[in-house]
Amino acid sequence: MDDNKIECRVCFRHCRLAEGETGACRTRKNTDGAIQSINYGMLTSLALDPIEKKPLAMFCPGSMILSAGSFGCNLHCPFCQNHEISYAGEADAEALNSKYISPEELVDTAYRLKSHGNIGLAFTYNEPLMSWEYVRDAARLSHEKGMKNVLVSNGTAELQVLEEILPFMDAMNIDLKAFDTDIYSKILGGDLEQTKSFIDTAVRHVHMEITTLIVPGLNDDDGQIEDAAEWIASLEHGRSIPYHLTRFFPRYHMTDRDATDVRRLFALKAIASKYLDNVYVGNV
Repeated sequence: MDDNKIECRVCFRHCRLAEGETGACRTRKNTDGAIQSINYGMLTSLALDPIEKKPLAMFCPGSMILSAGSFGCNLHCPFCQNHEISYAGEADAEALNSKYISPEELVDTAYRLKSHGNIGLAFTYNEPLMSWEYVRDAARLSHEKGMKNVLVSNGTAELQVLEEILPFMDAMNIDLKAFDTDIYSKILGGDLEQTKSFIDTAVRHVHMEITTLIVPGLNDDDGQIEDAAEWIASLEHGRSIPYHLTRFFPRYHMTDRDATDVRRLFALKAIASKYLDNVYVGNV
């Protein structure tokens, strides 16, 4: 390893960064010889959403949750549905109207919204765990106020990062973007085994739901969905884990194909339902 470079250990990439250099996520930077978060508390999105929008189908149904997101992501999905913020970095913060909101201020806002049905905080929209320190700090305060916390993530953070936030989480929805190693590594820039390990660890501690965005010609074959469902069923809580199959719409670098055929979604639901009791079709 070069003497002037530091290895970031937040996700599977282990980016080696020289002084002043930013990682692939565009949120972790070598500053004064230490890897620091440059988007800590810099929120680009803040909204009171129905819990079902996360999506969570079997966790506090009918409730609302204050949902917060920043910028940056460590994957490079060509079909990203939130690419305006996920592919943004520090230089884009002003254009995105990002605003610093401290953990205390975020939790106070969430608490005031309890009268509107709010149950707590959801960390979502971009990849929250690229700024895991903010998630931990805000979630801890939220728990102290008696509220609940939700994480929506791609599940590629290192397990040491997961262990830092797990005590303060109540539910998660993790994107299982495909069930093919080559698709994960060559097209998404991800690591399927890391995501599987993340899910396998987290499901033992929090309410877990899993989502696959069904992209025509990429991950919509019977075999991938059957293998994914069979694997999910092998985890703790097994058949009862909710699995969401959601409809793709042309976005970002994938405007070369139509939206997912709804009939195809329901056909895949039937396949997954051989292994799982709670399979949902979304975005239809």
